[in-house]
Amino acid sequence: MNLAFTVLEIVAPVFILAAIGFGWVKAGFEYRVEFVTRLAMTLSVPCLIFVSLMRTNIDPSALTALSLASVVAYGVLTVVVAVGLKVFGYDQRTYQAPLIFGNTGNLGLPLALFAFGETGLGYAVVVFAVMAIWSFTYGIWIVSGGGSVMKAVKEPLVWGTVLGGIFLWQGWETPRFLTNTLELIGQMAIPIMLITLGVAVARLTPGRMAVAVVMAVVKVIVCVAIAWGVGVFFKLDDTAFAVLVLQIATPVAVTSYLLAEKYGADGQAVAGLVVVSTLLSVVAIPLILAVLL
Repeated sequence: MNLAFTVLEIVAPVFILAAIGFGWVKAGFEYRVEFVTRLAMTLSVPCLIFVSLMRTNIDPSALTALSLASVVAYGVLTVVVAVGLKVFGYDQRTYQAPLIFGNTGNLGLPLALFAFGETGLGYAVVVFAVMAIWSFTYGIWIVSGGGSVMKAVKEPLVWGTVLGGIFLWQGWETPRFLTNTLELIGQMAIPIMLITLGVAVARLTPGRMAVAVVMAVVKVIVCVAIAWGVGVFFKLDDTAFAVLVLQIATPVAVTSYLLAEKYGADGQAVAGLVVVSTLLSVVAIPLILAVLL
């Protein structure tokens, strides 16, 4: 019973905030997703990542091990997804990116924070950064055929990660007034991202729901299996291991739908995946946490 209450305490704030965003849109109120997303991804999330890394007490060698584990996990997942789609005859441009890249930002960061505290958040931003770089390069390339390394280099969250890692490595800290400012900006990231997730899901028009259900279930199983195996292989500590599994297993990100729409893939099919996998996560994430805690 105690475990059930612990899991509920972790996941309830996440889904309540997402439900607020969902209800906001359904009530007819305005919410500019593009503006809020840009604010989060170019300002608040980079500040959150930078301050989290700079002030973390995690051993840099543990962060390095998790970084390598994340790279390997996403590499293996990419190969498995690509081969699976080819074998079953599904369109790579439409389905590959959504099945690889989970919602490690909007959902994964707050879950790691609520489940494992500041240490969990420090680990989670590393997985998030690896996913973001892979998404901004390979992810865009697979959807559009025009991916570029420069896209990742230009992203503020990548620089927030790099600078945070440097400050952690050197033991530096920004002046207190600047740290307080950056921390305040970063604190708005998590509630904004969760509310925006609910707004985005409320506005989606899903398609191909039968396929989406099967793929969403398979995605969770495959992602957990790969992350679990990689975590064991790299002998990650308990918190890093749990965060890796949790992050890799997050549902399909709304950004996958936006990319599909932008580059001419089947946006409605991806929307179906986003909706189904997000709903599935209401059950899957508490179960995963129950095993990891």
